[in-house]
Amino acid sequence: MLVLSRQRDESIMIGDDVEIIIVDVRGDKVRLGITAPKNIPVHRREIYDAIQREKNEKKEAQESQDKKSKSEPPKESDKSE
Repeated sequence: MLVLSRQRDESIMIGDDVEIIIVDVRGDKVRLGITAPKNIPVHRREIYDAIQREKNEKKEAQESQDKKSKSEPPKESDKSE
């Protein structure tokens, strides 16, 4: 992990396209401004974690559904004559 010290109105560049600006510092809170291209998602960690949990739940539900449909015998209407 890279640890940097910055003061208000200073910034950090990530690659050529992402800039993080220290907007304000009040006590133990730091306000950040982030400039990034639209194709790079930017989320607070707790939001990112919630998105990942939802994706995993959907994936597991789909895999469970796929397993269930493979283990069931074909219905009469699905059989070829």
